[in-house]
Amino acid sequence: MNRIDRISAILIQLQSRRVVKAGDIADRFNISLRTVYRDIKTLEEAGIPLIGEAGVGYSIMDGYRLPPVMFTREEATAFLTAEKFVEKLTDTSTMAQYQSAMYKVRAILKSSEKDALENLDGSIEVLKSHSQKRAGSTDHIQTILDCIICKKIMSIDYFAAHSQENTKREVEPVGVFSWIVSGT
Repeated sequence: MNRIDRISAILIQLQSRRVVKAGDIADRFNISLRTVYRDIKTLEEAGIPLIGEAGVGYSIMDGYRLPPVMFTREEATAFLTAEKFVEKLTDTSTMAQYQSAMYKVRAILKSSEKDALENLDGSIEVLKSHSQKRAGSTDHIQTILDCIICKKIMSIDYFAAHSQENTKREVEPVGVFSWIVSGT
């Protein structure tokens, strides 16, 4: 990767997290810490308002954002593929949010990439197995994710198969897990 591409990728990485450690940048790009410091200095000289705190990491000043530089055809194809999975394997709200994000991604693509995605769209299909349960129209995934982000307790209705009893439980969600069993 040439230096300009790396510096652009570092800027995107800095925009994607609140704080990024120099060591994480070095590991991602397989460069030395000294090179990271030079690249950060280059971003600062270009007018990017960076905040660096020893032992903590780098962040971009609140309110400053640049749109992603450009998506490659392979990245756009990965988004399209993910969209097909999201359509079949998530709830209505998550699907709507992802589609909204995809409109934004498509809006900044070059015409040739837009055409490539349109041509590829009909060639990707995610099929659900007969045993796989439907996510349904309830927006349970977004509710769970919101509780995880806000560290909230949620109340759920629980059916205990062993006792055949319905109970109400208070849980603190810590993650979302999906297990898809493929037939072989």
